[in-house]
Amino acid sequence: MLQTKDLTKRFGGRVLFENVNIKLDAGKRYGLIGANGAGKSTFLKIVSGQEEPTSGEIMIGSGLKVGVLGQNQYAFENFTIADAVLYGNKRLYDAIKEKEKLYMEGNFEDDKVNERLGELEMVCVEEDPMYEYDVRIKKILEELGFPESQHQDLMSSLPSADKFKVLLAQVLFPKPDILFLDEPTNNLDIHGIAWLEEQLKRHEGTMIVISHDRHFLNSVVTHILDLDFKTIREFTGNYDDWYIASNLLQKQREIDRAKKLKEKEQLESFIRRFSANASKAKQATSRQKQLEKLDLSALQTSTRRDPSIVFKKRRELGKEALELQNVSKRFGDHVVFENLDLKFDPGDKVALIGPNGAGKTTLCKMIMNDDLKPDGGEIRWGATVEPSYFPQDTTDRIEGSETLYEWLRSFDRDADIAEIRNCLGRMLFSGEEQEKSIEKISGGEKHRMMLSKMMLEQGNFLVLDEPTNHLDLEAIIALGEALYNFDGNVICVTHDRELIDAFANRIIEIKPGGDIVDFKGNYEEYADYIGEKAAV
Repeated sequence: MLQTKDLTKRFGGRVLFENVNIKLDAGKRYGLIGANGAGKSTFLKIVSGQEEPTSGEIMIGSGLKVGVLGQNQYAFENFTIADAVLYGNKRLYDAIKEKEKLYMEGNFEDDKVNERLGELEMVCVEEDPMYEYDVRIKKILEELGFPESQHQDLMSSLPSADKFKVLLAQVLFPKPDILFLDEPTNNLDIHGIAWLEEQLKRHEGTMIVISHDRHFLNSVVTHILDLDFKTIREFTGNYDDWYIASNLLQKQREIDRAKKLKEKEQLESFIRRFSANASKAKQATSRQKQLEKLDLSALQTSTRRDPSIVFKKRRELGKEALELQNVSKRFGDHVVFENLDLKFDPGDKVALIGPNGAGKTTLCKMIMNDDLKPDGGEIRWGATVEPSYFPQDTTDRIEGSETLYEWLRSFDRDADIAEIRNCLGRMLFSGEEQEKSIEKISGGEKHRMMLSKMMLEQGNFLVLDEPTNHLDLEAIIALGEALYNFDGNVICVTHDRELIDAFANRIIEIKPGGDIVDFKGNYEEYADYIGEKAAV
């Protein structure tokens, strides 16, 4: 269905990928993975026709419909929500809107008007033979949490997270033959992600999806496209299958690398020693030819790097950790919490889940006294608690002209220099990179900086609000291991199932309207629990 031939993309002297030759088949769902900055989104834009390659070709089967998940959440502000979804099939949208206009304003005694209506009707039949577009749009929107009473509201009335859901509905509505999705789980809660997984598993065409959600990839994809070493390799299976195969390949690569480096060193040593010796000159020349023929491609290093996140606590927790009593919070007429009681005991590692806008970030901000206080009630920390905080708006908070080292040092002037550099190094900031200016780093690097700060602080109670945003899969896996191994308390807001599975021993779900489900156990046990309740 889709094929690339010698596809190459360069930015100046930097090569993202070169001479990529892949053939993607119908019925296969491909997960495109790679380190941040490796070129995943660029590759997707090129094969979907949004960006030109430096060289090479993209071949797509004749007559196939292509769907691309939009990234501009504000592109349809003057559309109704239903019309924004219908626009996913632009040919059908244009025909329906022109028909509506002609029926409203047309002169039916004019043969041209009637001829045009007939032509438009043919387009509608071709695109929607069962005359069910309005029923399908209604069903998709309701499943995404939009009641029918809202479908004629303008897109401009929606918060940005809901606008993204509509863009998702827009690309799924026409059932494209080839589907391109870049981070489709962004702004979706756990239930929304589960819905999307089921939709995509039923997709009959070709699909390429980029995601940093390991559970999502494992659930949805049938093949992995690994962008590394400036090329793309295809693996059969989901992310976990790729991970096992990749580790085996990496070990073999390390063996080959060591062998070739040793051979190279021996050849160079022989050439240095005997090239000036007349009796050995012939042998030296022979060794030089061997060196030139030596394939050093195995010496190429991967763009994928694993951070080493280690949270240590400076102080032991006492018998009391955190308690909320009769906490209430409202914004105008909107009640977020009313008389909320929660108690966190030492050792609790909580995954805080719930739909967007339910109050998860509000709760974190109140707990951390982050420019937000409850309207009523009390939030009481234990006397021995030393909290450390990862706010959701991390990228907006890390700014200035100071170096990475200076920024981190500002939080603990008494910290050992080696420890500061070690915290940065664990998050893959090497010696030279530590002298970069804060203002020049990316969103993903800012998130790694915040994790460096938390490691330096050595708090005994970690509060993290959506820490996986902007992190690659390797960093998310490392974060899950770090939270699991951490000998302290955790509250973490996340929609990432793999991360939740990695560390949580308690699930707190905030429902719309402020209702709380507080469950002691892991997420799998919680899913069984709510499934059983729903069945009763």
